[in-house]
Amino acid sequence: MSNFNDLFSKTKKLIGLDIGSNSIKLAEVIDTSNGQILNRFSQMPLAKGIITEGVINDTRALSSKIKELFKKSGCRSKSVVTALSGNSVVVKKVTFAQMDDAELQDLIRDEAGKYLPFDSMDEVNYDFQVLGDNEYNPNQMDVIIVAAKKDIVDAYVEATTSAGLNVAIMDIDSFALETMYEANYDYGDNEVVVIVRIGADLTNIIVIKGGMSIFTRDLTLGGNSITESLQEKYGVSFEEAETIKLEGLPGSDQDNADLRNSILDFADPICTEIERSIDYFRSTFGGEYIQRVLLAGGSSRIPGLTANLSQRLNLETELINPLLKIGFNKRNIEPKTLETIKPVAAVAIGLGLRRIGDK
Repeated sequence: MSNFNDLFSKTKKLIGLDIGSNSIKLAEVIDTSNGQILNRFSQMPLAKGIITEGVINDTRALSSKIKELFKKSGCRSKSVVTALSGNSVVVKKVTFAQMDDAELQDLIRDEAGKYLPFDSMDEVNYDFQVLGDNEYNPNQMDVIIVAAKKDIVDAYVEATTSAGLNVAIMDIDSFALETMYEANYDYGDNEVVVIVRIGADLTNIIVIKGGMSIFTRDLTLGGNSITESLQEKYGVSFEEAETIKLEGLPGSDQDNADLRNSILDFADPICTEIERSIDYFRSTFGGEYIQRVLLAGGSSRIPGLTANLSQRLNLETELINPLLKIGFNKRNIEPKTLETIKPVAAVAIGLGLRRIGDK
């Protein structure tokens, strides 16, 4: 049986391992007398097709890359926390009558069909966490339920353990972003922010109120769709199109101005879905006032995207900074690389922040 049931467990020294569709990333966060610091950060590209929308298609190839990543990083610890995302996992907030954990576990297992899109829990790993009393009815409590099919979880565990590592905790991408946010940003009890991570195949939208997520949505659209459009437009390789997406074309300013407009056009379906998701949240949660939007993920660095989304959403929008309050080891991480690291390291750093006694 996998470690998915230990989703909310406590553990000692952990290394964050973010397994994405286009790349894998490692983050080692350590405690020092001067606070927490990012001691190591490494990333490595993955060949297209090894992972698609959170599902592993080639376990052996992924395991080989994870082993190579750890060797490259010089990291000695073998205990990792990694995460699931997208269609591979279901995260649902449910309200129940007050009861103890044992009763709640039995209720979720016996009546899973009411809360989760599974006919039976026999082939599903699940966990839950009681968030506290429901704010409108003290006789009820809010609970987060997380579930994923065992074969998907087992594939992640197998790929990681085959690389010589121990999976101490299987987390969720959106929870890792929440952990990273709590560690870096000051917020009030009623402050609402939206984190949008534009990954390769998926875009994660997490609404956080008072440091706790109250709404999540995963879109099956990501930066690869933009890259593929550029690949077709310019007749270049996928890798070359990735470079064009973020760095532009060698040529005149006018050429790159036209290119930026084209890229924003290609990004329009993603932006539209982000806009719709935020509108849906507002209508569902009684028009909660959103303070700002924080962008993460590789494609969040597309020139002009932050301003474009800010205008569309009519909200202050900025790139996320997972090192706002966390230092970094200058011997292991070059300062000049920080600006490119920050947007892509958010999940890995969130995973690497897991400690004994945290929620």
